[in-house]
Amino acid sequence: MCELLGMSANVPTDIVFSFTGLMQRGGKTGPHKDGWGIAFYEGRGLRLFQDPVASCESEVAKMVQRYLIKSEVVIGHIRHANVGKVALVNTHPFVRELWGQHWCFAHNGQLSDFEPPRGIYRPVGDTDSERAFCDLLNRIRLDFPDRCAAEDLLPVLLGACQEYRRKGVFNCLLSNGEWLFSFCSSKLAEITRRAPFGPAQLKDAELMVNFHAETTPDDVVTVLATEPLTDNEQWTLHEPGQWSLWRLGERVATGRMA
Repeated sequence: MCELLGMSANVPTDIVFSFTGLMQRGGKTGPHKDGWGIAFYEGRGLRLFQDPVASCESEVAKMVQRYLIKSEVVIGHIRHANVGKVALVNTHPFVRELWGQHWCFAHNGQLSDFEPPRGIYRPVGDTDSERAFCDLLNRIRLDFPDRCAAEDLLPVLLGACQEYRRKGVFNCLLSNGEWLFSFCSSKLAEITRRAPFGPAQLKDAELMVNFHAETTPDDVVTVLATEPLTDNEQWTLHEPGQWSLWRLGERVATGRMA
């Protein structure tokens, strides 16, 4: 299957350190060699980088590692193709407009016999992941034609996630730039870094960073990943059915479905 990467922070923060670790798993230390992508929110704008080749070999990925983009919300993904051919059109994250906002989504897992009803949002590629994203947005648009708070959306999000997980494995990240929603069907891990900051060592690359030298005492940065990215920090593993809503680095709502 694929691997996810997400970040929620209370100040614009670069994710180069975590991104560098994840990229090694795309064909070097892991089998996820069928493409990668990463999206950075900057205000109302969204920078999206994708490449349908192994991330460990991608020139675009190398450029992103040199390009210190700072963002408060990030969603990344490396792909191990199960449904859909290896192609740019099938590369996560997927992006659509809703309420005049860029909505971004990435999925880890596989859904069987999944053919949701057609709506305004339709997939461009042929992955179950993009079908789920379009179906999710169709549900939201139907119940909420106009913008609403993330907390009001939770019943729709959780109801959809519960249905999708019955079809297979559904770990996902979703954002509109104001918040980040995570859902764990089988595997997801988190770490929240705040003062006092210390050093961190990647598991997949010979790279260490001292966050104390890169941060202020008020910074709060939460990183989500399918598997922990560092080996000298304490990551928290999510339970199956666990969901969380993140804003400015902090968990503002959470729960677990049976």
